[in-house]
Amino acid sequence: MTLIHKFVEECRARTMARCLGRMKSGWAVMGDPQVREAYCLLYPDPVVATLNDLSGDERAQFLADMATLGDAVLKVSGADRINYEILGNLEPALHAHVFPRWVSEPPEIRHKPIWFEDFEAAGKFDLTIHGDDHTALKRELGF
Repeated sequence: MTLIHKFVEECRARTMARCLGRMKSGWAVMGDPQVREAYCLLYPDPVVATLNDLSGDERAQFLADMATLGDAVLKVSGADRINYEILGNLEPALHAHVFPRWVSEPPEIRHKPIWFEDFEAAGKFDLTIHGDDHTALKRELGF
């Protein structure tokens, strides 16, 4: 059982505050910590180990949902582009990170993967702080 399994259970039970809603392939959620404004993830439901474990249609749906989530993050954050990352090295279950990026980022980070950022210093997800983005993302996604 990975954290992704736990998070999907919380989404199903409607107990995860950062959950945005159910997409065809899984759950759209805001990231914790919020290392970038409106940073989100997509968790598959049911949980699988890797993208390669999905059938062709399931895989296509997951990737389409990831791009749809990226469209919403792009609009809500006003970012210049979206970075999509599917890693699974720390949590060995499929999940996609959707990071907004700006050309105004400091040069020492702008051309590097987001993982070079100080995640410990980033603010934890909190509806009282991130509620406007949460509401806007839900609206953009039709939830």
